[in-house]
Amino acid sequence: MDTAKLDRAAPPAAPVASQTRAAHRGRARRFFAKSAAPFGFLSPTIVLIAVLMIIPIGMVVSYSFRDTVITQPSTAFVGFDNYTKVLSDADFRAALKNTFIFITVSTFAHLVLGLAFAMMLNSSLLGPVTKTIFRVVFILPWLFTVAVIAVIWRLMLDPSGVVNYLLTTVGGMSQGVDWLSDPGKALWALTFINIWAGYPFFMISILAGLQGISPDLYEAASVDGASPFRQFWNVTIPQLRPVLVSMAVLDLIWTSQQFALIWMTTGGGPLNVTEMLSTYTYKQAFSSYEFATASASAVIVLLLTMILAVFYVRLQKER
Repeated sequence: MDTAKLDRAAPPAAPVASQTRAAHRGRARRFFAKSAAPFGFLSPTIVLIAVLMIIPIGMVVSYSFRDTVITQPSTAFVGFDNYTKVLSDADFRAALKNTFIFITVSTFAHLVLGLAFAMMLNSSLLGPVTKTIFRVVFILPWLFTVAVIAVIWRLMLDPSGVVNYLLTTVGGMSQGVDWLSDPGKALWALTFINIWAGYPFFMISILAGLQGISPDLYEAASVDGASPFRQFWNVTIPQLRPVLVSMAVLDLIWTSQQFALIWMTTGGGPLNVTEMLSTYTYKQAFSSYEFATASASAVIVLLLTMILAVFYVRLQKER
């Protein structure tokens, strides 16, 4: 009789197990909701990146392995034939050489001019009003759009433009030069325009780095008898090295992808002396309608740029 009462008083095992499973499911649901919440907030950005970057890059890579893409309804897989065709093209090799010269000279000049102007603006020899005036003047090239810069310099470098007028009246030249149409001068004139348009960004970044250097370092170096040049070489440059290296790598990436300025000034001419990888790819696609070889060229440019990008990311991690 007592055993029967105890059996009736004991709670059934099934409801307890179901309650335990429900509690586990509730905790799992809350954990999943908590873990998925960040991805929910990031989902619009992930969708945009996928639609605007990942899918187009995948399509271009697939086009580079096929023939008669876009122009024909049926395409044939040709493997690396498009890459072989591009790499064996004399125009591509010329564009590669011109791009190397263009980005190397531009980056070096950007660093030198940016450092020189930044140190001048950071000097205590100039008053506040003078520094303000120079800052406005030096930053002007960065305020213009690429189209405005191209139009201005096309007019200035014209045979009857301002530059030739000054050179013939003051510089002693007998006649004007068509700087952007002369095969021997077009690449250097284009490089000069790119240097003029890009140095203000370096100047601002380096000026911020200079203002972050502690004056105690210069005072200690002065007490040790270091000359101004030694202070610059042993204090300023080491303190600015992270900024200089980062800016140089970024400028290499940006300049290698320059297209609008080149297209609106020389268009890759004359005689391909200003042909760059960007203009070569564009002409292959929209002038010759060779979209497959244009895709192969674009993939090669992407791989070259990714090398610089990986180096930049590793540098930032080390910092």
